Amino acid sequence: MSQWEHYPQSTSVKCASRLLNSCLVSSLLVSASLSAQQIECNRHTLAKIDQTISVDGKLDEAVWQQATKMELAYENNPGEGTPAPVKTEVFFYHDEKSLYVAFKAYDDEPEKIRASLRDRDALWADDNVGIIVDTFNDQRGGFEFFVNPLGAQADMKMDDSDGWREDASWDAIWDSAGQITDFGYVVEMSIPFSSLRFPETEGAKVWNIAGWRNYPRDVRVQMATHKRDRDIKCNLCQFEQIVGLKGITSGNNVQLTPTLTVSRQDEKDEVPGPWKNGDIDAEPGLDIRWGITQDMVLNATLNPDFSQVEADAGQLNVNSTDSLFYSEKRPFFLDGASYFDTTNFNFVHTRNIADPDVGVKLTGKSQQHSYGVMLANDSNTSFLMPENQGSGLATLDESSNVAIARYKNDVGERNNVGVLMTHRNSDNYHNTLLSVDGTYWFSDKDNFRYQVARSQSKNSVGVMEDFDVKEKQNDHALSVNYSHSTRDYNLRANYTNIGEDFRADLGFQSRSDIERYVLGGNRYYYGDKDDLFTRWGYFGDWDKTYDQDGKLLEEEYEIHGNLQGKKQFFSNFGIVHRNRHYDGQYYNENQFMMFAEFKPFATMTVGNFLRIGKQIDFSNSRLGDVLDLQPHISWDVNEHLKLSLNHNYSQLKIGDKRLFTANQSDIRIGYQFDMHSILKFVVQYTDIDRNQDLYLDKDDLPDEKQRYFSTQLIYSYKINPQTLFFIGYSDGGFQDDSLDSIERDQRTVFTKFSYAWQL
Repeated sequence: MSQWEHYPQSTSVKCASRLLNSCLVSSLLVSASLSAQQIECNRHTLAKIDQTISVDGKLDEAVWQQATKMELAYENNPGEGTPAPVKTEVFFYHDEKSLYVAFKAYDDEPEKIRASLRDRDALWADDNVGIIVDTFNDQRGGFEFFVNPLGAQADMKMDDSDGWREDASWDAIWDSAGQITDFGYVVEMSIPFSSLRFPETEGAKVWNIAGWRNYPRDVRVQMATHKRDRDIKCNLCQFEQIVGLKGITSGNNVQLTPTLTVSRQDEKDEVPGPWKNGDIDAEPGLDIRWGITQDMVLNATLNPDFSQVEADAGQLNVNSTDSLFYSEKRPFFLDGASYFDTTNFNFVHTRNIADPDVGVKLTGKSQQHSYGVMLANDSNTSFLMPENQGSGLATLDESSNVAIARYKNDVGERNNVGVLMTHRNSDNYHNTLLSVDGTYWFSDKDNFRYQVARSQSKNSVGVMEDFDVKEKQNDHALSVNYSHSTRDYNLRANYTNIGEDFRADLGFQSRSDIERYVLGGNRYYYGDKDDLFTRWGYFGDWDKTYDQDGKLLEEEYEIHGNLQGKKQFFSNFGIVHRNRHYDGQYYNENQFMMFAEFKPFATMTVGNFLRIGKQIDFSNSRLGDVLDLQPHISWDVNEHLKLSLNHNYSQLKIGDKRLFTANQSDIRIGYQFDMHSILKFVVQYTDIDRNQDLYLDKDDLPDEKQRYFSTQLIYSYKINPQTLFFIGYSDGGFQDDSLDSIERDQRTVFTKFSYAWQL
């Protein structure tokens, strides 16, 4: 299994029903004494001051002299709790409605500060400061708020149940500003409590919190208010703590966001041919967000605008048996999305709900209990049909109804157990899934994760004919993972078993009919920021996959190295040997792969992915020689103008002759007028050339030439993630063997307006 791929890992078929019951019971009864290592945290009394500030990045209000003060005294990367190379101070106080935060970031060479005007969540190449706060004080997850020296924002949710994981799709409404000064820079933040979730408790609250500074120079240095010990797996348990916040509430916390999208799409019935002008389509909609309590939120949407505003990143789909994955970007589904996550499988991928008219969702957390319920309809019903060597996409010409429910119970310090149910149905089809999952920590270094699921499906006549499946499909999916992690190494063992007829139609499950074993590990070494390499190591694994009848599908060995160092250099490189079954034969795929990225200049990032070696030609069931290159470059020309280029090149040769050559380019140019206003231009171009003489099935030859292009020009003005204005134009076209050149076949003009009205 390649380190650049992520597969769910699983357990045995025969014990499915027993494990489904026993996992739930054992997790609830387990002793908390074996869970997380207890850490003595520094506690700070948080100042309560009934005074607001002007969020302007000037830090000139007298109230900051009374605020709670901490210093970011430690370098935690690449150093490990060593003294910070520069001084940083952070100040906190609150009133009844908001948490106020300010940073004074000192720098001996302020002319080297890296900062540009940025769109949201795009500041990570810059200097930046922020806070990470665990409002439930359960050391399992938190909220992140970061700001660069010019005031650009980034916010995320983080999960710390099994290592640090972040979800940048989460967006909150808050204020920030920053200014570069003669001593460094200053940042101010105002974070409304209505943007957070926290327990509804009497008296004072205790929150785990960290002040954080990213200091990118020749090496990227991270500093914080706490001293990190890499031998301790949990991160939040090492943070500072603030005590206070008595009587705070999220207020009425009702947000109404009316939307209006107006568009016109023109198409061609024949290419080449005349344009058929479309009608002007005006679509009003309404999103409602109600914070029923501090830790329970109800979302509803009526006639929602789920139009894709900015084009997805290009993905090259040639000589592949896998379906493409696209991330969720729509606000209604993103709010509270983590409440539906499970440990080992992606059983809830809401991008499968393509075109709903109405939706409602309730998410919340009360003490150790977290829960989520979602109901929606969908006029565009499509889902993955998995097999053991690939997947296809089924589409029904009928609408469907969707129901999702999730419950999780936190047990002890770090253990948990959860249940998930998903259901999708129409007149001639349904898919129902039930899953139990959880995590159990034997010690602060050893953990066991499991998931057991059962699905039942009824297929329409069209699906049965297109995919050669039965009317009813019922089957299981099982997963168990064990991991032992220390400061310097990690060992892991995984087992997966997914039945032939298992389906997760509301998730992204692209494989079925498999039984997989995996053994692997990592070894790490650490240097100092003055060394050529600040971190290095190696990792590898062995995996073996069978189908449900015991036939070997794949056996793979791989070993990789990794390096980090000067110029913010990062690289993974290694070799893979794979014995793979396809279309009745076994093939040996031996490949070398490498990813490398660095910053030759402060304003530029350059990188490339390389794969070379043997690979199956899936169209003709034989072995070929593959060369894949994926170079990328991003350049901040100045604080306003940004350029980026991502290119995919793929070539497959049979002997000394080329079967195909594919090129795909994704070019993006952005001009940021100020922190709210940006103009973006996107060009995507795909060029595939095939040698038809080398294809064996002469009755079903692919086009010798395939060209695709699309362009998009968008102006946006954003006050916050929900109050915004877009106007744009997009078009696209193609060329195949019937055309002498690329012909446009669709064009669209659109505008969108939404306003978040908080009551």
